[in-house]
Formats: sequence, C-alpha cells, structure tokens
Amino acid sequence: MSGDHHEPHEPHPHQSDLEDSPASESELLAQALEELLIEQGIIGAADMRRALEVADARSPANGARLVARCWVDPAFERRVLASVNDAAREIGLDLGPVEVRAVKGTERVHNVIVCTLCSCYPVALLGASPDWYKSREYRSRVVREPRAVLEEFGTTLPADVELRVHDSSADLRYLVIPRRPPGTDGMSEEALAALVTRDCMIGTALPAAPVDG
Repeated sequence: MSGDHHEPHEPHPHQSDLEDSPASESELLAQALEELLIEQGIIGAADMRRALEVADARSPANGARLVARCWVDPAFERRVLASVNDAAREIGLDLGPVEVRAVKGTERVHNVIVCTLCSCYPVALLGASPDWYKSREYRSRVVREPRAVLEEFGTTLPADVELRVHDSSADLRYLVIPRRPPGTDGMSEEALAALVTRDCMIGTALPAAPVDG
C-alpha cells in the first residue's frame, strides 16, 4: 500500500512513560492470579521465574542481531528472506509457531509494518510492542497516509521511494530488514547491531551511521 494524501491531523501520539504509573486493574488482577496459581500448587515459583526470564529475553536486540547478520552475510540474508523462523534458529532464536516474514528495504523501496485489526507483532524479535503501535490512530492512519505518519516520527523519504505497508495478522508477522546505512563499511557485526533500533525494524525509523565525535 502507499499513500501521499496529507490532511490536517493531530500529532502522532508517541509512547508514554508508564514506569511510575499506578498499577492498572489488569496488572493487579494478573498479580492476584499469579499468587493464586502458586498457592494452589498449579504452578511453582520457579516456573514463574523461568517464564519471566523467557519474557525478559525478548528484546529488540534479538532482531538487531538478525539484521546485522543479514548485512554482513548475503547467504544468511537469503535464508532470512526465505524463512525468518528457520534462519533465526541459526543464531539461537526460537520464534515459536507463528510465521515471521522479512521485508527488505532498498534504495527504491521502504517498508513499514502495522496490524490494522489489533496489535500482532514479532515479540520474540522486537520485545514488547510500543503503545503507539497498538493505538487506533497509528493502525488506521499509517495505511491511509503512511508518509505523513513517518514524517511525524522524523522519517522523511524521497518522493521517488516506494512506500509499502505490510499488515500483520494472527498467523503472520513481519520484520523490516532496513537498508544498511552508508558509511558503515568495516564495522563489526556487533557494532552494526547497535545501529538497529526497534523502530527501524518496524519501519518508522532509519538506521544511521555513527557520527564521529
């Protein structure tokens, strides 16, 4: 999908800082359920700790590792484009049963992902989804006017670059493999991974070469 239609609109809502907010009703219910399950012996505290460790291990660093490997290893990139799930196992990542499909950015094509129905998202590669990704405004507007939305994130694309919007679903998630930024020749795979942010892999940002201090 693509769109260049610009109508007056409210600024795109950025992710709010929720760290110091009071616990929500759903969070309190989750805590109460956890305590009840442990008390009834249905699960143990060790099981809960292991589950939390697995959840904590899901972060954008996983996706960044995969992208950086694609940048330095064309054969691995081809395997990623054929099957993200299979290629991810090569670097020790288990993405589970849901298919993840990679879309590659080039000089002429820029990709951005959304889930118009809810908030389907490759959590194993990108960690928890940001609040703005789940917002009704993003889910509707990025389909209708993607260039305007990206500009609100500070990402302005040349007019001759095709903008493709990929709609995720319960059965299929997308991961953007952004174009490797110029000026990164000779950088290590680890250093390249540090350039890849969560938003780059959603498509609302572009990776940039480090600025010499």
